[in-house]
Amino acid sequence: MNNQRYVLGDWQFKAFDEAEWLPARVPGTVHTDLRLNGLIPDPFYGTNEHELQWIDKKDWEYQTSFELHEGWAKLPRIEIVFEGLDTYADVSVNGRHVLSADNMFRSWRADIKALLSEGTNTVTVRFRSPIAEDLPKLERLGYDLPASNDQAELGGLGDRRVSVFARKAPYHYGWDWGPRLVTCGIWREARIEAWGGPVIRDVFIRQDRVAPEAAELAAVVEVEAAAAWEGRLRVSAGEAVWERQVALKPGLQEVELPLTLAQPKLWWCRGLGEPAMYTFKAELIGANGTLEADAAVRTGLREIKLVREQDEAGASFRFELNGVSVFAKGANHIPNDSFVTEVTAERYRHEIASAAASGMNMLRVWGGGIYEQDVFYELCDEYGLLVWQDFMFACSMYPGDAEFLENVAREAEHNIKRLRNHPCIALWCGNNEIDSAWSHYAENAGWGWKETYAADVRERIWADYEAVFHDILPRAVERLAGGIAYWPSSPLRDLTGDADQHAYKVSGEGDIHYWGVWHAVEPFANYNTRIGRFMSEYGFQSFPELDSVLKYAPESALELESDIMLAHQKNGRGNQLIKEYMDIYLPVPRDFKAFLYMSQVLQAEAIRTAIEAHRRNKPYCMGTLYWQMNDCWPVASWAGMDYYGRWKALQYAVRRSFGDVMLSVYEPEDGKIAVSIVSDKRENVSGKLRLTLYDVGGGVLKETVQEVNIAADSAKEAVSFAREAWLENRDPRQVVLLASLELDGAPADSKPFYFVSGKDLILPAAQIEVRETPGSGGGKYTLVSGVLARQVWIQAEREGIFSDNYFDMMPGVPVTVEFHRRGAAADDEAFVPGAPGEIRIRSMADFV
Repeated sequence: MNNQRYVLGDWQFKAFDEAEWLPARVPGTVHTDLRLNGLIPDPFYGTNEHELQWIDKKDWEYQTSFELHEGWAKLPRIEIVFEGLDTYADVSVNGRHVLSADNMFRSWRADIKALLSEGTNTVTVRFRSPIAEDLPKLERLGYDLPASNDQAELGGLGDRRVSVFARKAPYHYGWDWGPRLVTCGIWREARIEAWGGPVIRDVFIRQDRVAPEAAELAAVVEVEAAAAWEGRLRVSAGEAVWERQVALKPGLQEVELPLTLAQPKLWWCRGLGEPAMYTFKAELIGANGTLEADAAVRTGLREIKLVREQDEAGASFRFELNGVSVFAKGANHIPNDSFVTEVTAERYRHEIASAAASGMNMLRVWGGGIYEQDVFYELCDEYGLLVWQDFMFACSMYPGDAEFLENVAREAEHNIKRLRNHPCIALWCGNNEIDSAWSHYAENAGWGWKETYAADVRERIWADYEAVFHDILPRAVERLAGGIAYWPSSPLRDLTGDADQHAYKVSGEGDIHYWGVWHAVEPFANYNTRIGRFMSEYGFQSFPELDSVLKYAPESALELESDIMLAHQKNGRGNQLIKEYMDIYLPVPRDFKAFLYMSQVLQAEAIRTAIEAHRRNKPYCMGTLYWQMNDCWPVASWAGMDYYGRWKALQYAVRRSFGDVMLSVYEPEDGKIAVSIVSDKRENVSGKLRLTLYDVGGGVLKETVQEVNIAADSAKEAVSFAREAWLENRDPRQVVLLASLELDGAPADSKPFYFVSGKDLILPAAQIEVRETPGSGGGKYTLVSGVLARQVWIQAEREGIFSDNYFDMMPGVPVTVEFHRRGAAADDEAFVPGAPGEIRIRSMADFV
């Protein structure tokens, strides 16, 4: 093969108006390079973010050099390739301009052979300030466009929000959980490619029909030839081989080869089966049998559908994988860092493994971040996590000039083609919350955006919206995505062109973002009734644990309203909202450190209530994706796993609530107490449901056991009763009811029920006895408490997770937990058996 690759390294950078070149790391960002050179402090510490807003007002230059390799001059093409430039960039080679970039989400390629010389060649990339680039666009447009999360004032721009003009990660401009750090840089690989014969640019294994008996596929191979060429295209997968003759013309072209695999191993999401994967290799074989070019892709064979069928309640919204209905259990994913090049493969693995270990089968890649790195989707394929993939548009209206629309079309094509072989991709969604925020067809609905514009401007803004989300993106998905469904906006009821389109309230169709709990300070009980067909967003905030907070704040700043705590709370009244809800549901914490712990308990209780309600209502509701999985910096937020990857109380509550078989004890509107059993298993199971009433100070007061039969893929009330049937005039503050389920003699789930609010419950001081399991290497422990111990928190010296944590212990009932340390980059697994080091065990009584 006459095709060569050389990755460009040894980069330097400087401000455009300065002379001194400094070492740079590529892939990287200007902020991280400034930090590595000691020129700025940690952007995440204290209020440093506020002092670093000058960086996005300057132009920056990156430069490197390379030697012209021997033999390259004989090849007809030598190209420079950038997989990602953030964002406005001019590239020159030996002082001659070769390309200009204007989209973070695209790759860039240019032929540079005519510009090269023997010896050293220099590549320079000048990044133009995205602020200076886009302010004139705002002036030319003549009116502002809504961009609610653009923290322009913090950036020194007043009310001039320019994020909507840049095809760049929206969250860089700030969000209600993230900082404003508008960076630039070479954020994906930069390389030189020299080639002569044909090259394979892309291989797509299109899945026309997939069934257990056979998979009917097509290899769609994109080839570029410098000259006419004839030979064979060979595609193989294991022992199976397919071939055809091809005649290539100069330029870019597609060659298609039909493939059939008998009795394929299907790809399944977590909980339904194994995520089987195949490697397909494409080769171009010359007339004399020489290998001219090759490429390989991995994919899983599956059929995934979004099923929207009319029913008596409206229309379903559910995913069907290989003919099996999937109740989607998961969370919304945001970028793992404000500086995306800081996210290592190990950090990605930790997140995806945490999702799988929490019982999830879906993540939603939210539209205000990035089209994730390849490793993210590879891990989702491996762990069996479906991906709801947003295009990168969120909470804003966008311009509709021809240049912007063409840029969007190219962005969509690039990213669909990049991701379409991943079996995890279940849906392409146009944007986050824009349809409901604008609510074009409902005058008194939405976020109050459209009401500020004259009628003609309003229509123009909506027409620009429709051009992107009702025309360009759906056409790209239909043409390129191999049958994956497109959904215009989340949330949305249906694309009707009238007031019934917008999901500004809970209804019987489409997907729902329910934020009455939190933003509107509605009670947790509303989660039991505000249920749609697919709950794609809802959430509740908490702080990280103390060790994480101390990484961005000194002890002196540990106050709810300190400057640093407010700087690390991007949601306006967020800290006060946590306190208001805490006053309703939990006892008063004794100090701010206790407040951190109690905020996590509160968050876990809110989301547990929501998840259980959603699951109890299947098949009416067929998905629950809470906001949010992770954080991009250390902050008080809705995340279940903080910036450092530490599981909050929420993550453990999710793990219990997402079990394949789940118990739920709740109070229906009729005032009774009910116990429901939810099963996502594909087969019927049977077992024993045990109800036990405990005195919080110790002792069993009452117990019943009944046989239960649980149908496959079902949600059913197993028993209900009046409160007094169990209280029998006992003080409700001093008792707790535990529902526990055994399947085949083994514990399957258990849930406590309290007859009063957590703030009214009598909490005796708990002395928790800890016994290490012999032979466990210090990684397994049994805990026993003589009294009720609420929200027992086991804190480990080493980073990792316990099999359970933040759990309630019944008097005299032992609980065994096992520790797994967080895997290092060299480990094969995300979580590795091991000892936690020193542990500290506390319960809620220790914090009040």
